[in-house]
Amino acid sequence: MEHHIRYDAAQRALILLDQRLLPTRQEDFVCRTTEDIVTALQVMVVRGAPAIGVTAAWGCVLAAYEAAEAGDHWHPVLDGLLERIAAARPTAVNLRWAVDRMRKVWKTAGHAPFATLISLWESEARRIHRDDIEINRAMGRHGAALIDEGDTVMTHCNAGALATAGYGTALGVIRGAVDAGKKIAVIANETRPFLQGARLTAYELHEDHIPVTVACDNACGHLMRKGMVQKVVVGADRIAANGDAANKIGTYSVALLAREHGVPFYVAAPLSTIDRNTPDGDHIPIEDRTPREVTHVGDTQITPDGVPVYNFAFDVTPAALIAGIVTEVGVLRAPYTESIAEAFRKAGLE
Repeated sequence: MEHHIRYDAAQRALILLDQRLLPTRQEDFVCRTTEDIVTALQVMVVRGAPAIGVTAAWGCVLAAYEAAEAGDHWHPVLDGLLERIAAARPTAVNLRWAVDRMRKVWKTAGHAPFATLISLWESEARRIHRDDIEINRAMGRHGAALIDEGDTVMTHCNAGALATAGYGTALGVIRGAVDAGKKIAVIANETRPFLQGARLTAYELHEDHIPVTVACDNACGHLMRKGMVQKVVVGADRIAANGDAANKIGTYSVALLAREHGVPFYVAAPLSTIDRNTPDGDHIPIEDRTPREVTHVGDTQITPDGVPVYNFAFDVTPAALIAGIVTEVGVLRAPYTESIAEAFRKAGLE
């Protein structure tokens, strides 16, 4: 499942599988402009931190073509379009990471002509896209050792191929265990209000013939108490320098329940999701999304008119609740400030 983000150079278009319509419909959302990219990110045509980063990288290429229409004054126009992409969503650090990486290529190119920049950027976006898949596979290999034969693994939200360029982070760990020959099963929490677990995680795993059962979010404690969960593995949208991890709303509650029941709780994320400029979870911006996602299921209203709702998209799990952070360079352990710094040194990202 590695073709849900596709760049068509001939059409100058980024083609995204519209994840809002899964699992019952498979339709594409075609982006040709910066606003198309921003819309796709904000309404969650594409979501998941690594996939957001890959989409942003290709969005920079589209922004360059758009800026070229300004003639000799394309430089400031492009700068503004890049910032528009980078600011599309606040929590997933991979978004600005990808834009900053593309900016670095632009800066290195100096006063290179427009055609040269396009060539460099298409190559860089392709590299980001390709590298993400390889990074996820590396995480899968490292994380597979954490999963035992016969385990049932709980996951929250969708951190699979659809949330990345392919293979997945949390689901990459699950796929890695299956690839290693282990027979395991998965419980996918439905993940209200956008139902990424019920719609997307269940879809992916079912397609790959990995046993998966969907559970209501509020069943987590019951399932753990009955001994039906041996491990929890989730993804992350941003990890602070101290190991605090932001993931889909409800993850913090799952982590607390896991601690209470002695179930190891792991986070799987690439180093690009670790923001060493954010000291701890209290400094991670939390997106507050439209109330309609809570007040309606599809077109059906489920709350009374005039009643306010909370729709925070993410929460933060403190590092103290995390048994390990699975990255492409290995499984990091507490104290995370030290192990994260060492991981960056190991990867040559100092």
